[in-house]
Amino acid sequence: MTGTSDAEAPAPRTSPPIIAVDAMGGDNAPREVVRGAVMAVRELGLRVLLVGRRTEIAAQLAEEGALRDIPVVHAEDNIAMHEGALASWRRPRSSAAVACRLIRRGDADALVSAGSTGGIVATSTVRLRTQPGVLRPALAVTLPTGPVPTIMLDAGANADAKPEMLVQFAHLGCAYAQTAFGVERPRVGVLTIGSEPGKGNKLIRRASELLATAGEGSQTLDFRGNVEGHDLLLGKVDVVVTDGHSGNVALKTIEGTAAFTMNALKEALTSSTMARAGAVLQRGALRRLRERFDSETYGGAALLGLNGTVVVAHGDSGPEGIAHACRLAHDLAGGRIGDQIRRRVPHRSPHWLHRRAEER
Repeated sequence: MTGTSDAEAPAPRTSPPIIAVDAMGGDNAPREVVRGAVMAVRELGLRVLLVGRRTEIAAQLAEEGALRDIPVVHAEDNIAMHEGALASWRRPRSSAAVACRLIRRGDADALVSAGSTGGIVATSTVRLRTQPGVLRPALAVTLPTGPVPTIMLDAGANADAKPEMLVQFAHLGCAYAQTAFGVERPRVGVLTIGSEPGKGNKLIRRASELLATAGEGSQTLDFRGNVEGHDLLLGKVDVVVTDGHSGNVALKTIEGTAAFTMNALKEALTSSTMARAGAVLQRGALRRLRERFDSETYGGAALLGLNGTVVVAHGDSGPEGIAHACRLAHDLAGGRIGDQIRRRVPHRSPHWLHRRAEER
């Protein structure tokens, strides 16, 4: 998918951003999604509208006493959780597609969906299109490093990538770090199998050469070299770039390890009377630890590089996960991340990167 002209980007909004929530997307839709939207409005003060089958959504809003609080835009279809990229063509009237149409018309600023990742990525890419100069959008996730999360991308949108795409992913990730976390000059690393220069496959080696020379003026990347798998949660860099295949494997490994560790800790803390007593005394610290590793706390993945903000929440998100996803979408859209990306990604062929690297 090639970039589009600036005219296709929605006009900037001076008022707080409006978040279009795909009420029909996710394992727990529409009930838990609607409850999350209500939480986002009442507890976080966000501007939200729900997209999906009006009758079902209205019934859920009535249960929450929120019929007058959140507008509903009808969409007769939805993307099922088992559907992938082809759903973007098969379901032109899906709730996700209608939400994208609202963004293009300027009636909304961001999409939040807990639906099929492949379906949402494909639908939003086809209907919103990439920003000028962007080769492919990338899924960016936040890793629970502290005090500022580390951003890793791509986390699954592009299984096969080219070296110049990883350079663009670095710029997308830097825009995210600056917009969402206020990191003035993000440190960038590339995920590979060794810390020494030259480690990795052809993609990583060539991408490293380009990353070391990419950027101009204030947009020069602060490239710190290779990052190994065991470094991902150490906060050595602010942005980690990789292809979507490796990134998704790394992400699922981290999530699985975190879940295993928390379950093992729970078993240990309930194994005896003394252990349970100790757990009671440490319940505050244990709650903070659980929240730190809870994927719902971070709101899901941001799909960066499109003419509109898109956040893909976890498929099994509950109300808190949806509310946090809405907050992330609000922060990114309100922080004008699209403008940040336009300043970082040159409106020209990416092949200039190869020429520049060869000249140095």
